[in-house]
Amino acid sequence: MVAAKDRKSSFITQGIILAVASVIVRLIGLIYRIPLAKAIGDDGLGAYSNAFEVYNIALLLSTYSIPTAISKLISEREDKKEYGNSYHLLQVGLIFSAVVGFLASLLLFLGADFIAQYIYKEADLSTAIPLKVLAPTIFVFSIMGVIRGFFQGKHTVIPTSVSQILEQIVNAVVSVLAAKLLISHFSASPKISAYGAAGGTLGTLCGAVTALLFLLFIFLSYYPYLKRRLKKDRIGAYEDRALLIKILFLTTIPIILNQTVYSISSFLDSVLMNQIFDYKGVEELVRRTLFGRYSGKYRLLTNVPIAVASSIGMATLPSIVQAHTIKNKELLHSRIAQAVKLNMLIAFPCAAGMAVLASPIMQFVFEDTGEALAMTSRMMHIGAASIVFFAYSTATNSILQGVNRMRLPVIHGVISLVIYLVLDVILLMYTPLGVYSLVIGNMVFPLIISILNRRALRRELGYIQELDRTFIRTGLCTVFMSILAFLAYRGLFSVTKSNTISLLAAILFAMVVYFITLIVFRAVEEEELSEMPKGAFLVRLAKKFHLM
Repeated sequence: MVAAKDRKSSFITQGIILAVASVIVRLIGLIYRIPLAKAIGDDGLGAYSNAFEVYNIALLLSTYSIPTAISKLISEREDKKEYGNSYHLLQVGLIFSAVVGFLASLLLFLGADFIAQYIYKEADLSTAIPLKVLAPTIFVFSIMGVIRGFFQGKHTVIPTSVSQILEQIVNAVVSVLAAKLLISHFSASPKISAYGAAGGTLGTLCGAVTALLFLLFIFLSYYPYLKRRLKKDRIGAYEDRALLIKILFLTTIPIILNQTVYSISSFLDSVLMNQIFDYKGVEELVRRTLFGRYSGKYRLLTNVPIAVASSIGMATLPSIVQAHTIKNKELLHSRIAQAVKLNMLIAFPCAAGMAVLASPIMQFVFEDTGEALAMTSRMMHIGAASIVFFAYSTATNSILQGVNRMRLPVIHGVISLVIYLVLDVILLMYTPLGVYSLVIGNMVFPLIISILNRRALRRELGYIQELDRTFIRTGLCTVFMSILAFLAYRGLFSVTKSNTISLLAAILFAMVVYFITLIVFRAVEEEELSEMPKGAFLVRLAKKFHLM
């Protein structure tokens, strides 16, 4: 019983560590995007976003799935104490990923002009400039991702978490400085915004290189211990490397398909909008400005809690694999429930908070005013619910992958993608919704996946999702928090006339209210709270104020 509790506590801790790291990374991303957006403008932000959509797809198709696959395969071998096979898998993964990453980087660099001209319908090829700067990052990530997956497969997320934070710090500093320097240097060029965007993407490359160097240092420090563990290997003969390549390939393909289908919606947003708006005669500057607001502002903010969900999903995978491998159904269901609940505890208040405080947040983060503020705030009002749908669908995708139902997330993603594409084309082509069509599609896509995944978990694993505490009580706490947060902001603003002071105070107040209501409404039990990092302190705090 104690061992099981320790394993559960470790799982929760690992998930929250990675989630906290993701929050820090996203917050740094938000902070540096403010001066970056000011420097390059909505037009430059559009070129920056277009380049990233293509880069993300190229990364997904090449090496982005490697950390998940390596983590899963190494976790299986570590649990069986096959340390030699685990190490050989690392070697094979590095070679495999490096070759694929180099080819992907080369193709992206050489094809940048073609993509800008024919995919984004740009006469000035603005998107090609930041895209060429981004291209080498895929190769860097191919090495970095394998090492991250190696450590996660050994049930530690510390190297991944620290490397992500270092990566984003360097990214933030270099992006802003490089954008300003390039804008100054190319001030006479008609493509000045594109060069500013290239400065932003240069920060991504430098951040990735920094993270890779850190992970290499950690691995070299770990290597002597690794050699000692190899001597404890329970088997004398190791898996053939050709076999490991085959296993890695077969494991990677479903994950690639799942992640590509799951993430391609954002890329298709940019393609569909540019193609259809070009057909309707909308100028490319206007198109880039609209997409810059949608992707570089609305999607950027909503991606913060979604990234937390992805991190919890990644941290969930080795734990799910372990429970599934030892065929412990009770433990498996417990870990699924815990992963879903952690996601919902984060997703619900984030979605509601961003919806009710959309305008103050956009003013604070991007200093939007006038027509730009009205547009970005309306996007958030309409689309904040997508945070909950993405959080749930991301978590359940990871769970299904962990129990070797890898085809199901792909099938569900394809079904959702087809519906999303039809809906987006209809809305963009035949309604006056314009860019808001993308916001609606962005909600429908994860909602359908969530419904299909929930059915699959019940059918394949016999898992019945607990609704009362995870959804109903958490939802009630969120509604109560949202109302008070909105009233607090309005009341403070009427007195201080300061958006910054009113917003930050309202958010802090909302966090306190949410914590109190979670305990009062018994959405979180004492045992669950105690198992979280600093859980003992939180329990003492709750009891001190007679909440428990």
